[in-house]
Amino acid sequence: MTAAAAPVVVTGTGTDVGKTIATAALAALGRSAGLDVGICKPVQTGLAPGEPGDADEAARLSGARRVLEVRRLPDPLAPETAARVARMPQATLDELLGPILRWLGGADAGSSEASASAEEPATPTGRLDLIEGAGGVLVRLGTDLTVLDLARSLDAAVVVVARAGLGTLSDTELTVRAIEAGGLRCAGIVIGSWPYDPDLAERLNLEDLPRLTGVPVLGRVPAGAGQLDPAEFTRHAAEWFGVDTIGELRQSRLAAIDC
Repeated sequence: MTAAAAPVVVTGTGTDVGKTIATAALAALGRSAGLDVGICKPVQTGLAPGEPGDADEAARLSGARRVLEVRRLPDPLAPETAARVARMPQATLDELLGPILRWLGGADAGSSEASASAEEPATPTGRLDLIEGAGGVLVRLGTDLTVLDLARSLDAAVVVVARAGLGTLSDTELTVRAIEAGGLRCAGIVIGSWPYDPDLAERLNLEDLPRLTGVPVLGRVPAGAGQLDPAEFTRHAAEWFGVDTIGELRQSRLAAIDC
């Protein structure tokens, strides 16, 4: 896979840490930098056919136009378990990779469009493809198929979405170590829900997370950001990240390919 096509997988330290809103924020940041941004959800669980999924919500907030959901399962469970409960075949790597690689291969292949604002640049300066996982990095998307396995097959860099408060240090360090042990590059950490009045542990975690994991905290998405209207969300997204977040993502994508 070429550097231009290498995606960024957005995973979490667990469930309900804010991956979808963090993905939307990264997408909005990419669009503000003039990038052609796409959002993919390989396996969506817990929704009936026709209901808007996580990728749709991230696209609605960010204005990203290239959206792909590969597989959907009805029960709100880990994908492997959800397939078993629904008596559906387990996902395979080839089943997920095929549509994703076609989607990565062109601006329109395998994608649907979400509405874009008039601020969309006429000629993007590059592209950013975000792939939101399910739960944590070792969650099974199918039998013996983890989010980490999919990321490795895509030569992806990985962003970890973490909680702000007490307990996040161990969860996040374990996640980063699993990513690196799998031969992938962790681009950094995003706090998925940063409180308006952080307590002592939350404030100190911002210092301790980079020290313990060896990767930067790229940004902090404010609590409740998903309730903003799309115009407000996209207008403020750049304020939630460091000034060189896009540059760090670019470098991590190159490093991931070179591993």
